[in-house]
Amino acid sequence: MTSTSAAATARATVHGYPRQGPGRELKKAVEGYWKGTVTAGALHDTAAGLRRSQWRQLADAGLDEVPTGGFSYYDHVLDTSVMVGAIPARHRAAVEADALDGYFAMARGTRDVTPLEMTKWFDTNYHYLVPELGPDTVFAADPGKQTAELREALALGLAARPVLVGPVTYLLLAKPGPEVPDDFDPLTLLDRLLPVYAEVLAALRAAGAEWVQLDEPALVQDRTPAVLNAAARAYRELGGAADRPKLLVASYFDRLGKALPVLAKAPVEGLALDFTGTAAGNLEDLAAVGGLPGKRLVAGVVNGRNVWINDLGASLTTLGTLLGLAGRVDVASSCSLLHVPLDAAAERDIDPQIARWLAFARQKTAEIVTLARGLTHGTGAITAELAANRADLASRTGSPLTHDPAVRARAAAVTEADGRRSASYPERSAAQRAHLGLPLLPTTTIGSFPQTGELRTARAELRAGRIDGEAYDKRIAAEIQEVIAFQERAGIDVLVHGEPERNDMVQYFAERLTGYLATRHGWVQSYGTRYVRPPVLAGDISRPEPMTVRWTRYAQSLTERPVKGMLTGPVTMLAWSFVRDDQPRAETARQVALALREEVKDLETAGTSVIQVDEPALRETLPLRSADRPEYLAWATEAFRLATGGVRPDTQIHTHMCYAEFGDIIRAIDDLDADVISLEAARSHMQVAGELAAVGYPREVGPGVYDIHSPRIPDAAEAAGLLRRGLDAIPAERLWVNPDCGLKTRGWAEVRASLENLVAAAREVRDGLPAPTTES
Repeated sequence: MTSTSAAATARATVHGYPRQGPGRELKKAVEGYWKGTVTAGALHDTAAGLRRSQWRQLADAGLDEVPTGGFSYYDHVLDTSVMVGAIPARHRAAVEADALDGYFAMARGTRDVTPLEMTKWFDTNYHYLVPELGPDTVFAADPGKQTAELREALALGLAARPVLVGPVTYLLLAKPGPEVPDDFDPLTLLDRLLPVYAEVLAALRAAGAEWVQLDEPALVQDRTPAVLNAAARAYRELGGAADRPKLLVASYFDRLGKALPVLAKAPVEGLALDFTGTAAGNLEDLAAVGGLPGKRLVAGVVNGRNVWINDLGASLTTLGTLLGLAGRVDVASSCSLLHVPLDAAAERDIDPQIARWLAFARQKTAEIVTLARGLTHGTGAITAELAANRADLASRTGSPLTHDPAVRARAAAVTEADGRRSASYPERSAAQRAHLGLPLLPTTTIGSFPQTGELRTARAELRAGRIDGEAYDKRIAAEIQEVIAFQERAGIDVLVHGEPERNDMVQYFAERLTGYLATRHGWVQSYGTRYVRPPVLAGDISRPEPMTVRWTRYAQSLTERPVKGMLTGPVTMLAWSFVRDDQPRAETARQVALALREEVKDLETAGTSVIQVDEPALRETLPLRSADRPEYLAWATEAFRLATGGVRPDTQIHTHMCYAEFGDIIRAIDDLDADVISLEAARSHMQVAGELAAVGYPREVGPGVYDIHSPRIPDAAEAAGLLRRGLDAIPAERLWVNPDCGLKTRGWAEVRASLENLVAAAREVRDGLPAPTTES
């Protein structure tokens, strides 16, 4: 494309941006507020400063329109619940007494009140707080946050566009409240919600908004005619309002499919569409519906979810095609840049050759600006950028860093038999019961114990050279001793070593596998103040040496009770990393699985009888459209079986999943062929136990009875109540007792009390079971 016939200058924008600040200032301020060391005023000042700095940086980088409204103390979906007045009854008093404390109570719970349920934001690793709705829900507009942030940006002289969760997606993400029948459909509240949205839009217009973006990513999923009709009705009503700004309806993460003609016909002024990955099909679909004549199209051609540089030439080709399909075409990221780290230039330790291939939020912003300039003025205006981009892409394609012939040969030699256990589950179960000798309702934890300040300090001192490896190992050994001793005192049946040596469940392994690289500053928000540094999977994967055997063997030497070996599964190793995009994910997963298979075998050889291979990301990586799911589930479950299939029948394989909607993958959970699965269940009130029972799941299950993402300490009665609800679905001989997830984010005081209560609940319920009969 050497010239352009664009009628107007293409604008550059993004849907959202990382919230935390370059030094994770927001995390520190929020956690300081929780601890009482930061005042509410200081927290608000920190947040306002971060917003101003972010908007200025985006404008200085060349964006023509900055997003507002997406900055959040905890979660943007929770912010939406506040905006529309959807406060659960149990939290209303706290919100009325103090809006900020009530907000955090909804997110985290209190000593006496449970928080909102938390689950994954579509197929990402971001967690949102699930709105709780019912037939008695009364909505009320509260646009204060959104209008205040818009005014802040306008006061800086910037063109600003508020971004809100759209009404249809908000209702589709919601669930019935705890006192509401499960068959209640929140979408039936749409007519009640739309006037509230109209009121918010009018308030934003009055505050100076020219455009407001309404995000409807839920419409990229398979949707019934009723849902599509609801979307048409929603935007017919909002678009027909007299006192409103221009509306930009956005979707991302996949192609819109049947929802595209619905939105294309809606009386709104623009659409924002994703044109990356599987969403590239939006281009063909847009042409099929006759384009968007007279409307604004915000084209997401820079992938907002990966860390690889954009192919600028290919993106310009896409943009050139789109020029003929819309009234105007602007350039954007595919989705919010919330899902990538802030700045690749901060990574001083990455191989310079690999650094050429990386683009974090700031680099992606620069790519968007470059593409907008090229779209407006032709490729001649960006000749140097295009040449440098071609060279960087070529260096990656031809690099020996990305291809290891030995790894590829081993992966090609895998047979179907490699992914199957040598005995059936009933045979394995009998062998494991005889070998382990566990009671009914055995107790265990998911793996990690609190990552104390002392542990983090020890790692920092080791990196800085202030202590040597021997001194560090002594600290790790002492922590393992404490964790084992506590578990024995508490009466836990299957122990863990607590993972004190591990920084993160993916990063720890990535640092010990070839093909991965770790970042120092690549933080990405997972939920609330929980940030992770996803490693970058850049090349072929292999395991140079054992990764976990030493400390697992040491922990087992301290006790007669079984100690679980703890590994992260192949799908989660991909999902919680930035994965290479130059080969199919199935091939990458097979490489990781083979490396883990070696580790599993070494653990077994070292005397580990219970090995847990966590796959919390199996559900979150599920493709959003059902047609794409069988292929994914086939390679994902194969990878797990390949990692675990080489052990003896009496070695018990566990897996773990948390904070996701499991109903869509119940059959795949069965296909994993794990002996025991533990899952999040406390916030969802044991829903998953019923789902497993409904499909006749035949193996052992540990639905969580302790919500570890809340500072609440559940008493024994609460845990026993959840456990009894689990027994309504799962027979006692197949039911385990455990927390929802690992304990690394909790403090020791909470963990001790909660686990002691968990064990007490297990004993109480166990003692109340009928005596086994001869037949059983």
